[in-house]
Amino acid sequence: MFRRPIVQVLRQFVRHESEVASSLVLERSLNRVQLLGRVGQDPVMRQVEGKNPVTIFSLATNEMWRSGENETYQMGDVSQKTTWHRISVFRPGLRDVAYQYVKKGSRIYVEGKVDYGEYTDKNNVRRQATTIIADNIIFLSDQIKEKP
Repeated sequence: MFRRPIVQVLRQFVRHESEVASSLVLERSLNRVQLLGRVGQDPVMRQVEGKNPVTIFSLATNEMWRSGENETYQMGDVSQKTTWHRISVFRPGLRDVAYQYVKKGSRIYVEGKVDYGEYTDKNNVRRQATTIIADNIIFLSDQIKEKP
């Protein structure tokens, strides 16, 4: 009674060596980034001839930890490291919303993928750049209010 469905399920996952060698096996992979931080600069929209415009801004994320002998309690110095990320938004609707509403100091959540590329700077030197290509942006708060 249960034998037939189990055999059918197993056939979907188990292949003979000759089948694997003759067929193309596609593997799934994942390039996903989630960032939560504060915007470091107002967005800039750039467009290169023949290409779609892109909105670009920087995002700061902080990592904090306690150092010292007893890390489980409130003793020890608090250390902090800030990492800056370059965010690029290519999707037309999201690109325009990001350009209009993302402001310096805003707290936002960004989902996207990591992209590694090269470019040539003004001095004709080849440089490497790591960029986060944003798929989604969630606005969490207004920008930081300056103290009077």
